[in-house]
Amino acid sequence: QVQLAESGGGLVQAGDSLTLTCAASGRPFKDYSMGWFRQAPGEERTFVAGISQNGITTRYADSVADRFAISRDNANKTVFLRMNILKPEDTAVYSCAATSRLGVWTSAPSYDYWGQGTQVTVSS
Repeated sequence: QVQLAESGGGLVQAGDSLTLTCAASGRPFKDYSMGWFRQAPGEERTFVAGISQNGITTRYADSVADRFAISRDNANKTVFLRMNILKPEDTAVYSCAATSRLGVWTSAPSYDYWGQGTQVTVSS
């Protein structure tokens, strides 16, 4: 098993940047493909970004592809989500997730472990 804990959320203004961190513990972190998802009030949880076990392959939702960047540090069991040029529509609870499946996965059911989430609020 792996345990995940997100941090770095907060209240920012439109146009600002923010970096979310997901710290993992448990089984070797390098065995897991990682993803970031978000859920706004009244909406379903949606895929934001994902990164493969070795960090070489990444995927993004179209809405964030030119503004967000996912990265990972396997030695320190951490995955990051750098968010630039934030917009009010980016407001949501952001959660990281882990799966032992190889590659990058965009569907939430593909992931086995989830963090509790961190709130990101972008004011206009």
